[in-house]
Amino acid sequence: MNKKSIKDIPIKGKSIIMRVDFNVPLDKKTLAITDDTRIKAALPTIEYILKKSPKKLILMTHLGRPDGQIKEELRLGPVANRLQELLKTPVTKLNDCVGDNIKAAIASSKDQVVLLENLRFHSEEEENDVNFAKKLASMADIYVNDAFGTAHRAHASTEGIAHYIPSVSGLLLDKEIEYLGKSLETPQKPFAVILGGSKVSDKIGVIENLLDKTNTLVIGGGMAYTFLKAQGVPIGNSKLEKDKIDLAKETLEKAKEKNVSVVLPVDHLIVDNIDAPTRLETTNGQSIPDGMIAVDIGPKTIELFKKALKDAKTICWNGPLGIFENDKYAKGTKEIGDFITTTRAVTIIGGGDTASAVAKFGLEKKMTHISTGGGASLEYMEGKVLPGIAALNDKE
Repeated sequence: MNKKSIKDIPIKGKSIIMRVDFNVPLDKKTLAITDDTRIKAALPTIEYILKKSPKKLILMTHLGRPDGQIKEELRLGPVANRLQELLKTPVTKLNDCVGDNIKAAIASSKDQVVLLENLRFHSEEEENDVNFAKKLASMADIYVNDAFGTAHRAHASTEGIAHYIPSVSGLLLDKEIEYLGKSLETPQKPFAVILGGSKVSDKIGVIENLLDKTNTLVIGGGMAYTFLKAQGVPIGNSKLEKDKIDLAKETLEKAKEKNVSVVLPVDHLIVDNIDAPTRLETTNGQSIPDGMIAVDIGPKTIELFKKALKDAKTICWNGPLGIFENDKYAKGTKEIGDFITTTRAVTIIGGGDTASAVAKFGLEKKMTHISTGGGASLEYMEGKVLPGIAALNDKE
């Protein structure tokens, strides 16, 4: 998918409207931002645009789920303040996102950067309403999408607007297209995929899309127990998707047909109770005793996974290998994370919990690319067309 980028068009003297993903977590009481990663992720594109002397840079985002109603606790004041601090440039925050008074406020603002109010205060945003999209488009000469986290949604600010003014990707979206798109379409081989997380159902589309491209499939986390159960291995009280056992069997058969090596845990860290364990032990083999719950991969599995990954030239990782949020159950995820940073592989981390784990262990700077989208990265890895990317102008 060869899409036009912000680098391909002249910006000087133009009004730019840019979709960012500033859907940041807020403290419920103080409304202070508890993690500004998403704001920081958009800074390279914002700074690039400002250096090119635009007439105005109008930023738009959603925050939370107000469901088409104005909710005071979801106003973008805290976001504007944090953005201003990070940019070291004044930011005008407006009290709505469309209308003649908003156009007038943009025109009269002395600041180059303007932040519109929460898009989802209008139900028309999520409905991809044509008139709402046209109103957004009427405020600028060029549309830039830099919000990969919402690119899998066909909303007015991600898809609709792109039909009415020239539309290009921002630098962050460029990176996602390059790594999650091109690198996974034609990966450097050997190509290894690590899949974890709790559900097989979340990842089955990814497995089906990547089975034709990968050499090695490493499976850990909660989803591994459904695969073990499919092979007749006792899994105690560990996470199981009963209705996905046949699907797991089929996947293992398909992998065998395609000569893809599937690597499953050979031992586990197990407990009798996840929140308040009185027993915490490692199994000798793959079997998990009745009444016990697997919460992480064991030491033999860690070594087995490392061996499977050591020669890879591309590693794509989506889903933690244990309940990493609890330090007692985090060893497998941490050790595999540490290990892949020592390989020569291009390392692509598919957003969501995996990105949180990588951040927890301080490995962000050592990975080639960390996706900023949870659901969007999964859909992209499944080979789906994302409406927010499809709507952008193609390169000539």
